[in-house]
Amino acid sequence: MPAFPSVNEKLIARSRTVGELLAPTSPFDKKCGRENWTVAFAPDGSYLAWSQGHRIVKLVPWAQCLNNFLLHGTKNGSNAVSTRLPRQSSESSQKNKPCEHIIDCGDIVWSLAFGSSVPEKQSRCVNIEWHRFKFGQDQLLLATGLNNGRIKIWDVYTGKLLLNLMDHTEVVRDLTFAPDGSLILVSASRDKTLRVWDLKDDGNMMKVLRGHPNWVYGCAFSPDSSILCSVGASKAVFLWDMDKYSMLRKLEGHHNDVVACEFSPDGALLATASYDTRVYVWDPHIGVILREFGHLFPPPTPIFAGGANDRWVRSVCFSHDGLHVASLADDKMVRFWRIDEEYPVQVAPLNNGLCCTFSTDGSVLAAGTQDGSVYFWATPRQVSSLQHLCRMAIRRVMPTGQVKNLPIPCKILEFLCYQI
Repeated sequence: MPAFPSVNEKLIARSRTVGELLAPTSPFDKKCGRENWTVAFAPDGSYLAWSQGHRIVKLVPWAQCLNNFLLHGTKNGSNAVSTRLPRQSSESSQKNKPCEHIIDCGDIVWSLAFGSSVPEKQSRCVNIEWHRFKFGQDQLLLATGLNNGRIKIWDVYTGKLLLNLMDHTEVVRDLTFAPDGSLILVSASRDKTLRVWDLKDDGNMMKVLRGHPNWVYGCAFSPDSSILCSVGASKAVFLWDMDKYSMLRKLEGHHNDVVACEFSPDGALLATASYDTRVYVWDPHIGVILREFGHLFPPPTPIFAGGANDRWVRSVCFSHDGLHVASLADDKMVRFWRIDEEYPVQVAPLNNGLCCTFSTDGSVLAAGTQDGSVYFWATPRQVSSLQHLCRMAIRRVMPTGQVKNLPIPCKILEFLCYQI
């Protein structure tokens, strides 16, 4: 396989830096415990949250954060940002004008997830007439997964603690809300389980999903909330039917721990990142690998895939347009890939990166680092092909099997399928 072209050869475009939020440091600040394991954007794009280290989660209005970057340059200390963001004491006005909050979670924070409610989505628990919480359409929640196995649920607008969920026995490594507004929350833990919580039923734990042989690193819902992907140690990539709470299938192909996953916006593709130096793009409905994005060339053989090769992939995420995937690896590089090209279309340098995610509108990529900071880059802007737009449109309403059974000519079927 040909050698990967280096950044120094000017063959790959550099991503434009949008800004950075630097965590405060002091002479006695411990390096251990400062890690920013997770960055999250609210579903409506109103807030950005990140784990700043040492139990602290920072919540800031995203629009004002962007304005600060434009007004004051790309560099910002996170403490400096807080002095320019409005604080409010009136609860009645807080929902009209977002304000900043600093939350002490009481333990190291490993995971974050925003959840918003749709009133029409009722609790799955029947015959309950009274609930402590009645979440309205304007409710915005933040779930935090902690080192001690607890999950704390916060009101984003007030910064108040609402719920404390305490069934996990190990680190809560990842959290994800169902995108349908039902306030169903899934947590992934080092105790080898996934747990399903119904926040509209005051945080009642509905189900424990078992099957992982080792730590569970991450989980992600499909856009229609019907399928959950979970990834973990021992090469595990599992798909779950969230109506029946049963395992659909195992996806086999990685050669080391799988640490991150995300579905494409139309639900047709699934990206997984592994310590085997690869990102795979799957058709999750048939379990086939469509594309491999390698971070080490030539790629390591399976027996060496877990070696200290400085190319472990830490995080992966899909862009809003469904055309790009971002990955973050231990080689001090962030990469932007097109799903139909073999090499990255843009790159950016980043030391000690741990996590990355796209903003709600897909225009910015945020990445967290080991020192509790967040860095931002503009994402690639490329016009989608007619084929991609057609695929996205039809796959939002049809899985692979239904598309292949459509009574249309074979050439059109090929046009509509992700045969990357």
